[in-house]
Amino acid sequence: MSSKARFVAILVVGAIAALVITACGTEKVQVPKTKATAASYSIDQAGAAIFQERCSGCHSLSYAGANGSGQNPRDYLSISGPNFNVRCERPAIRVLYAIENGGFSGAYMPQNIVVGEQAKEVAEFVAEYAGRKAPKQPGTTPCQDKPLGTLPAIAGATSSSS
Repeated sequence: MSSKARFVAILVVGAIAALVITACGTEKVQVPKTKATAASYSIDQAGAAIFQERCSGCHSLSYAGANGSGQNPRDYLSISGPNFNVRCERPAIRVLYAIENGGFSGAYMPQNIVVGEQAKEVAEFVAEYAGRKAPKQPGTTPCQDKPLGTLPAIAGATSSSS
């Protein structure tokens, strides 16, 4: 192969590689727009954006465009977190506990990966949208029908009510 042909081949391979790389990570936050109020929609959007930024490397949740969980248990990496598309996470206080304490095992998830109001937003978002793609099982309550619960007020946060 001549040096000119080799150069052209390298350029073509480089261009293809660049296209493949730029196509990665293009999933978007997909919080349903049918929320009851604009205020709740913006809270969900904030929780989804924070989840996408801080949690998507290890966890999957389609509503946040996150695909971090392993797809096959035999191929899981040690950092593959639970797939929240199929795992129910209710009530929200459980999610907040996991955020504050590094998950439930404390093995890989860092403690306080988000804190304060952001931790509350992520906990509410995960509790709201997790488990929506779980297979239906007779005799069990679907995740969406379980109570969300409430979260404690964040210390030092000011209330927006007058």
